[in-house]
Amino acid sequence: MSDSDSPLASEPPISGGPVSRSVVGSTIIVADDDRLTREMLANILRTHGFKVETVEDGQAAVERAGRGGVDLVLLDILMPRLTGMEACRLLKGMTTESFLPVVLVTVKTDTASRVEGLRIGADDYVCKPFDERELLARVEAMLRIKKLHDHVARAKMKLEELSVHDDLTGLYNYRYLHTRLTEEFKRAERYHDPLACIVIDIDRLQSTNDADGRSAGDSVIRGVADSIRRTVRDVDVVARFGGDEFLVVLPSTHFAGSVTVAERIWREVAERTFFGESARPFRMTLSVGVALFPSRDVRSKDALLRSADAALHQAKRDGGNRICVFQQHGYLYTPVVGDATTESADKDRAKPRSSRPPSSRKFRSDRPPTTGGGGGRRGSG
Repeated sequence: MSDSDSPLASEPPISGGPVSRSVVGSTIIVADDDRLTREMLANILRTHGFKVETVEDGQAAVERAGRGGVDLVLLDILMPRLTGMEACRLLKGMTTESFLPVVLVTVKTDTASRVEGLRIGADDYVCKPFDERELLARVEAMLRIKKLHDHVARAKMKLEELSVHDDLTGLYNYRYLHTRLTEEFKRAERYHDPLACIVIDIDRLQSTNDADGRSAGDSVIRGVADSIRRTVRDVDVVARFGGDEFLVVLPSTHFAGSVTVAERIWREVAERTFFGESARPFRMTLSVGVALFPSRDVRSKDALLRSADAALHQAKRDGGNRICVFQQHGYLYTPVVGDATTESADKDRAKPRSSRPPSSRKFRSDRPPTTGGGGGRRGSG
């Protein structure tokens, strides 16, 4: 577009009315190869409270929009390097998950370009020579639609987050847990990979609620969730299984590795100091049940959960503050965990405990733990 074609040759535009406060401060890109037109558009928009960035062609507009922080793009149809039509097509392809309004700038007689632009995704158009009131009205309308779209998108994202996460702890919730556990179990079956499941219960949480208030109980739940989260890998799945129960799914994890993780969680919580409403410090303990796949008694996802739950119930029956591992033939092994605050607890040894005679399989958990962010296996089985 040449300077002689500039809309400045027409009569001066009538000043537009005030712009809604809700869209004032929005960032707008003006792309036009004609300097006078570009600056005129920018001045009109800046006068009414918009932040305006000017570029000389469609390629520069696409590159700037790709860096984010843009609320609307004004594109002239005829520009070098990349036309307004091509830039519009690229911008709409870049923002499939969000909404970036694109307004084309055309001449009044170019009906074909306006129709084609709307077909490829342009949201609106303005014609040269400009009427300032119309320009501002169209820009403001597009920005209001964008704000509404962004609000709906944020609400949708929040609902999606709540649909799979527990609001109190930020961990996955019961609903997501079963979907993910099914996926991990099928993967373990398909690739003959080990899979471990840990069920964790906070001992005497109701007593804490009675003595120190509900907020103290919530603080304990959040603290336990934090301890579990910091102990496991990124590939592990941690979910809040109930009011005071958690479940940890450990893909590619053998017997020794699962026990190592269980003991580290148990010890982490036992050594943590909690505070009630009266700022009185107190300690909490956990009961932990562990089950493994594959094993003779675990051949399905439900059997894996039942076995971990059975081990947890055994730990509770034995007085809590301990770890039980469900093994083949229904053996329940209880590590000798001792007092978490004594040096003896750091030896990380365990002895078999069962109503049957001890088997030849030894229970040891003094192998190096693998709890980093990687996806490797734990233990050697």
